[in-house]
Amino acid sequence: MERVIDLDEVAAAVAAHQPAWQAAGLTVGPVTWRDEAAPWPQRLETDRSKVSDPDSIGIHVRNSHEAELHVVLYRGGWADVDYIASIDDADVIPAPAMTSAQVFGALLDTCVARVFGFHRTIE
Repeated sequence: MERVIDLDEVAAAVAAHQPAWQAAGLTVGPVTWRDEAAPWPQRLETDRSKVSDPDSIGIHVRNSHEAELHVVLYRGGWADVDYIASIDDADVIPAPAMTSAQVFGALLDTCVARVFGFHRTIE
């Protein structure tokens, strides 16, 4: 898979978002990593040091009202975004091509606002 985006930079961007999300009452799971070099079926790891050739990372955010957001970003520059905001509001969110950690951070802001109604204050 072509390397379009640096997943370590993306993980740092996710970490930068976490304090504001947590202050708003959201629960942020650990970033999960998938190793392209691992034998099939590849396990998801939460310890980056166990992954030699990362090809995707996953982010899981939820609130106390059963709303959830799942985002998987692939180093090839695309993201899969699924959410459940309520029993009547569950879907996917289309994601544009990801070209940088900053673009991905903006996607996260949009998705969190859509699912949880939370708008992060950017310092």
